[in-house]
Amino acid sequence: MSDHLESLAVAAIKGLSMDGVQKANSGHPGMPMGMADIAVTLWTRFLKVDPRHPEWPDRDRFVLSNGHGSMLLYSLLHLSGLPITMDDLKNFRQWGSHTDGHPEIHQELGIEMTTGPLGQGFGTGVGMAIAEAHLQARLGSSLVDHRTFGFVSDGDLMEGISAETASLAGHLGLGKLIYFYDDNDISIDGSTDIAFSEDVQRRFEAVGWHVLDVDGHDRPAIAQATEAALGDAERPSLVICRTHIGHSSPNKQDTASAHGSPLGEDEIRLTKEAIGLPPDEQFHVPDGVYDFFSEAMQRGRDANDAWMSRRDEALTDPATADTWNAFFGSDPVVFDDPGFEVGASMATRASSGKLFGQIAEKAQNVIGGAADLVGSTKTVIDSGRLFSKDDRAARDIAFGVREHAMGTIVNGMAVHGGLRPYGATFFVFSDYMRPAVRLSALMGVPSIWVWTHDSIFLGEDGPTHQPVEHLASLRAMPNLRVIRPADAHEVVAAWEMALNHSDGPTALVLSRQNLPTLESTGDGATRGGYVVRDGSDASLVATGSEVHVALEAADELAATGVSVRVVSLPCWEVFFEQDEVYRSEVLGSGPIASLEAAATFGWQAITGSEGLNLGLDRFGASAPDDVLAEQFGFTPTAVAAKIAAWLA
Repeated sequence: MSDHLESLAVAAIKGLSMDGVQKANSGHPGMPMGMADIAVTLWTRFLKVDPRHPEWPDRDRFVLSNGHGSMLLYSLLHLSGLPITMDDLKNFRQWGSHTDGHPEIHQELGIEMTTGPLGQGFGTGVGMAIAEAHLQARLGSSLVDHRTFGFVSDGDLMEGISAETASLAGHLGLGKLIYFYDDNDISIDGSTDIAFSEDVQRRFEAVGWHVLDVDGHDRPAIAQATEAALGDAERPSLVICRTHIGHSSPNKQDTASAHGSPLGEDEIRLTKEAIGLPPDEQFHVPDGVYDFFSEAMQRGRDANDAWMSRRDEALTDPATADTWNAFFGSDPVVFDDPGFEVGASMATRASSGKLFGQIAEKAQNVIGGAADLVGSTKTVIDSGRLFSKDDRAARDIAFGVREHAMGTIVNGMAVHGGLRPYGATFFVFSDYMRPAVRLSALMGVPSIWVWTHDSIFLGEDGPTHQPVEHLASLRAMPNLRVIRPADAHEVVAAWEMALNHSDGPTALVLSRQNLPTLESTGDGATRGGYVVRDGSDASLVATGSEVHVALEAADELAATGVSVRVVSLPCWEVFFEQDEVYRSEVLGSGPIASLEAAATFGWQAITGSEGLNLGLDRFGASAPDDVLAEQFGFTPTAVAAKIAAWLA
């Protein structure tokens, strides 16, 4: 391989990155300049991608966890022949361009996962590696055999999520996961030693990683370390690359100012002179660089051609074709009637648990687990089997007490493709997962979040465990479906909605306490909201465990001559997707009240400015659930009295 062409490629990436940031007057030039040698080595010597088919299922995955350096990725994609044009580079961070400041995901352009929130990419890569290992065990190495590479930074390693996910990755022995650590000793506020002095090598070795240490500007040494990492099938690898931020800049190298500010035209001119680029020419790509990258990408093109031949041959076998379709097809999931008996009392977490047999059978690509709470969340696919070093085909994952890690690993499996992953914990601990939940919504990936113990009615554990504001805050998140089922029938609908929704995440919010299985629920849940009991004087809209309370309150009001319609609204987001005629038919033309054992914030969107919102705008208390219902006014009699007074 020509060292001269490699040097020109490194110079081209530095030049494009400097120019893109300068033209935008916004961005981060230091990291792309500091990691250019690592990037060229990885992309031209090792990475297996096909620019013709950026979404080829058996491609290597590349995660840019330090996504502030996105001009590095954009430059690589452009030079490699993926669909990032020179005009895209020139329109970095501009309206309508393909080159956002922090792009997250755009797989058809070659952007796998490039995170803004530091640490999220680190964890997502772990999820991708789990997905690869599981799919290989289920489909065979002739159809699934690739690696997950990633770039990570000091900031990624400072964030606590890296400790959680590194620990699990080491425990699981994810040998096809290789990260390159940009060890440049610089953060936004200055030298990292003001807050970060740990021994990174010993930290990662302690949790089971293979750790190597190289000069991040010595390309032969980087290649040698990568070969060594590829040779360790038992452990994930961290290649510590000692680099200089803003490398080659005469006055900005090794300074905090190189991190997040344009270098300035004068400094760019000096830097280009130092690396052999025309100093007054912007967005210059030296002769031979495009051909150099194109030749390197032939490795991926050949690999994809060979893979497609193997796949086509494999799919001539009907059983293999059926298995492949179970992972990569789009057949809808429809449950058989589980036989939930009207009048029977069952927590919605329990009715959800009783569906897992059908989930395992009808959705064979479902995989997931709980954060050390599987007995409480009732989320078991195959009892007695756990995904491990020795059983990659198992579908239950023990995440341990790692909600933060669980969230981002679930996203990684979803981003990878082929799997429908879920993560489960108590609803109040969704706070620990929120960055990952937000990214799942932003990226539009079909992660499934199973959250149980959904209200104050979990009882004696008290306010620390009782979610109050969580429904409102998560409903405020764009592109997240929040479903709070009223009973076992709505749970069936909720799981069908989740498993058949591919454009974003779904949250299933389930009760700890038993709820009656109602006669008239379920059929309308897939439209987000529907009439459970008709009435003419007013409408009472409820969710989850408050639907049966609303029905009993309506019975008490009927005895006094007041006719109240009861509406179950398990999913606001889907309800608001319905046409206005349907929504009006459901809500009725009279006054509207809401009932939910949670914060009332946001309910005005349903009840209007004149409506009545019955909820809990305070924290809960430690007491049995029936006592809490009495004290906080969530009994049928208390609700009926408030409705009567409001209508009077």
